[in-house]
Amino acid sequence: MYFSSNFKFLRKRKSRSQEAAAIGLGIKRSSINNYENGYALPGIDMLPAISKYFGISIDSLINEDLSNMSEMKLRELELGFSSYISGSKLRILATTVDSKNNENIELVPHKARAGYTAGYNDPEFISALPTFQLPFLSKERKYRTFQISGDSMLPIPDKSFVTAQYVDNWNEIKDGRAYILLTQDDGIVFKVVYNHIKDKKKLLLKSLNFVYEPYEVNIGDIKEVWEFINYISTQVPEPLQPNDEVNKSVTLIQEEMKKIAQVLQRKPQTLLKRKPFVR
Repeated sequence: MYFSSNFKFLRKRKSRSQEAAAIGLGIKRSSINNYENGYALPGIDMLPAISKYFGISIDSLINEDLSNMSEMKLRELELGFSSYISGSKLRILATTVDSKNNENIELVPHKARAGYTAGYNDPEFISALPTFQLPFLSKERKYRTFQISGDSMLPIPDKSFVTAQYVDNWNEIKDGRAYILLTQDDGIVFKVVYNHIKDKKKLLLKSLNFVYEPYEVNIGDIKEVWEFINYISTQVPEPLQPNDEVNKSVTLIQEEMKKIAQVLQRKPQTLLKRKPFVR
């Protein structure tokens, strides 16, 4: 439990004395001193008032060490975006609509990637992005298109435009599916994801290109999650290489061998006797 240290940290962060905090909360200064030194905890009726006073959720006040969080995370907590810790109901998404009030698909081109990391929740930044519509996508969902870079997701080529669906509850992330993630350290990344939120509060990210090693990301370092829907590329796929043909042939042989083994298992075994060889 981090309540005592968090209370003191938030009070100093807001440059308020114990006396000022006591007046603001309508309690005695000695109560503030007891809170900060761990001599006492506030009652259930007092916790909502403290939460409102500092602009931090009760859950975060009690269970998260706020002093170890980055300034960006703290600002998000103070804006009410505290539920990223559990992965559910992340935040209000900045979005745009067309003249008929239909959700646009905003395009985040390569040149806007860096700006998106800082302006993803800024309505002005999002409204300045190019927009378009894809008639075959559901009008009940929210989509956004990101231009990816690099070769980590080959055979999806560099500079492809990946359209993805917004995920507002990270607990619904499905193992082995591809997602666009906005991360604090690496910005926009496109990976195959495995959900380890419940046991480790992390996501495991893997590339389609085996050259790149998998790695884990703390959910506290993730800002947005978008599930892969489709991609558009101007590049023609590479011709099938001989090694690919060999691999396909081996796979087909293995499948045939399995079928033969299954048939043999269903039939009674018979012993074949070899007749003597007569000249």
